[in-house]
Amino acid sequence: MLCMSQTVTLKDKTFKPYIPQQKIAEAVNTLAQKINEDLKNDFPLFLVVLNGSFMFASDLLKEVTIPCQISFIKVASYHGTSSSGNVTELIGLTEELENRTVVIIEDIVDTGTTIERLYEVLTRKHVKKIVTATALLKPEAYKKSYKIDYIGLEIPNAFVVGYGLDYDGLGRNLKEIYVLA
Repeated sequence: MLCMSQTVTLKDKTFKPYIPQQKIAEAVNTLAQKINEDLKNDFPLFLVVLNGSFMFASDLLKEVTIPCQISFIKVASYHGTSSSGNVTELIGLTEELENRTVVIIEDIVDTGTTIERLYEVLTRKHVKKIVTATALLKPEAYKKSYKIDYIGLEIPNAFVVGYGLDYDGLGRNLKEIYVLA
């Protein structure tokens, strides 16, 4: 079992411990409580952005107690350790979204390109309201004006892995978050 005092090597990169599992869990619980209160009069659809958001979404939605639906969309904008700047929708939506509150669940928001693309898609579907929840936000990197409603933790503009986040497909299964050493 890996402990937070150890580094992790994925392919050609080494990562050092950054955010422990307990701190992540506390942030997720706080977000769930806010969502339960804020959206208690809605019947939201949680739209989980794959692949990176799977751990965050699983933990978050276990604590969401309001009636809701869950769906998934797969988009991609990363190659290696940097964003490509292009978002490709790989798996589309099948739910009826008109007049629905949609909660976008993201693992990390950095430049905001994925959020922007999802806002464009969802707006064309005439949703009632778009809400965004992210495990991590990089305020220094965020370049868009869309509001990020629920933020687990803010981090500097550094490359991180673990808790669903990957480096070339590796490291998603780590319970903690590691930063490039």
